[in-house]
Amino acid sequence: MAKKILIIEDEEILADLLEKKLTQVGYEVSVANDGVEGLDKVKESIPDLILLDIVMPRMGGFDVMRELQKNQDFSKIPIVIISNSGQPVELDLAQKLGAKDWLIKTDFDPQEVLDKVVKQIGK
Repeated sequence: MAKKILIIEDEEILADLLEKKLTQVGYEVSVANDGVEGLDKVKESIPDLILLDIVMPRMGGFDVMRELQKNQDFSKIPIVIISNSGQPVELDLAQKLGAKDWLIKTDFDPQEVLDKVVKQIGK
């Protein structure tokens, strides 16, 4: 059975690009445009991994992570942050909230995302 990845990202072009890349290699991918929708999707179908933006409308990534930490089933889901910022204070907070890895939007290509996903949950 295909492993499930949830992309929580408000930039549609980036979300589409990641969805296509991950679907091509056999993952089952769903997309949420903000943190509120993302949490709803986690509750509907627990993903094997979450790709999470930090700055989004309605609910940002750090708040999503805080909510996930409150539920034992959700707190184990590996999270890879996708952000425009690589500030050490943000990296520290993301790690404290359970992020497994981090990508800077301007610096990565889809293959790098795939490599980080495979490293966390395999193919």
